[in-house]
Amino acid sequence: NSEGLLQRFTWTPTNQGWNLFWLTPKVECDYFDNCGPYAYCDLNTSPTCNCIEGFEPRIPDEWNAGDVAGSCKRKMRLNCYGDKFSHMRRMKLPPTSTAIVDKTIGFNDCEKKCAANCNCTAFANTESTGCVIWIG
Repeated sequence: NSEGLLQRFTWTPTNQGWNLFWLTPKVECDYFDNCGPYAYCDLNTSPTCNCIEGFEPRIPDEWNAGDVAGSCKRKMRLNCYGDKFSHMRRMKLPPTSTAIVDKTIGFNDCEKKCAANCNCTAFANTESTGCVIWIG
């Protein structure tokens, strides 16, 4: 539909109308990028949007009021050497159109490859895609 929901309707002959049978996404965290850059959605927290470790709300008053459009910003600039990655599980990955994919290496090599590039901002390792590295 116009709101981005995938809906399935069934026809009910008795009342001559369409009834919503199924839809997705079902909860706000099912939407990709619901909380903006450098943030994640967690239904077990209030508010549901949280900045990832090392980041903070760009506009705290708006963020606390529930307007997460301003997203999150780094607390400190990266210095490339000595920076660490935050390990996060069960996350929806961003688009891979600007990512580097290497299906031949595992988690540890993926992390080393990303850490060796000062422009690497994130990496992921899954069974289906292998190593995915985001640059910039």
